[in-house]
Amino acid sequence: MSKRNVITFFMMFLIGILIFWYFIRDINMDVLIADFFTINWWWIAVAFLCMLLYLGLEAVVTKTIVDTQVDHFTWWDAIRVPLVEQLFNGITPFSSGGQPGQLYVMVQTGVDAGKASSTLLMKFVVFQTMIVINFILSLIVGFQYVEEKLHYLAWLVLFGFFVHLFVIVALLLIMYWYTFTKKLVDNLVKPLKIFMKDEKYLSFKEMLDNKIDTFHMESIRIAKQWKLMLKIIVITFFQLAFYYLIPYFIILALGFDQVNIIMIVSLHVLIFMIISLFPIPGGAGGAEYSFETLFKSFITNNTKLILALIAWRLITYYLGMILGAVAFFIRPNKIDK
Repeated sequence: MSKRNVITFFMMFLIGILIFWYFIRDINMDVLIADFFTINWWWIAVAFLCMLLYLGLEAVVTKTIVDTQVDHFTWWDAIRVPLVEQLFNGITPFSSGGQPGQLYVMVQTGVDAGKASSTLLMKFVVFQTMIVINFILSLIVGFQYVEEKLHYLAWLVLFGFFVHLFVIVALLLIMYWYTFTKKLVDNLVKPLKIFMKDEKYLSFKEMLDNKIDTFHMESIRIAKQWKLMLKIIVITFFQLAFYYLIPYFIILALGFDQVNIIMIVSLHVLIFMIISLFPIPGGAGGAEYSFETLFKSFITNNTKLILALIAWRLITYYLGMILGAVAFFIRPNKIDK
């Protein structure tokens, strides 16, 4: 990692501590400590396991796709990919560093950059498609509740939905309407000539064309393997399901066992969308505010609500960053050429 990334890594933990302090500043510490010792740690362990399964199943998806392209891509290298993704998602605005981070560790193992890129893009298409489908279902269940609690942020959620939908449509165009997409991209990048030297513009244009060509060829090849695609879709469905269930088990751990699991999962889907729109790495501030606002109707004890918030953030955000930092500095295996 660069020096800037290391600084950002520690800064996000410092920001997290300040945010947690903000939420607990007016709470009686004796009550907080007493409620802490009433937590059912078995349910917390289940929530923790859900996060590990979320990461593990993404590793399964990665290995499943890469195994169609190269030989001897190890499970350890497959596990490093989602862990490093969590690290760079957590320290970059809009999670923009996740894809380059994954590409870096895959190339480290000896996977060709073009094949690694196509793998990540196919994984991304399926992942985003499942997010959009889950989001539509969650809107039906929980949007009215979100609108009542978050007001104007509810419309930001809808905006996020259309952003994700636009990304999927763009990638599908590359896959299935190649000629049109190439012409569209050519027209979109032409204005860059005004701001770039001819040599740099041509280099950028060539790089972009190569990316589109590689993704188109690899995506068509993989898409023809319908059994592989079906397998990836099923695995991704369960991957996201485990992630979305985490708040439910945390709420059970705090003694609130009468909650509606469908509503809790739906709200977590919407929170996931909200976080992706905040420019601060990890959606810091926005994530905590959304969680507290949406779940305070289910966790009626304010002290336990803060404990739930802290547990949720530690499991879904900081755990991935810590594991990612460890994975990043461990030496990868090398595939046999």
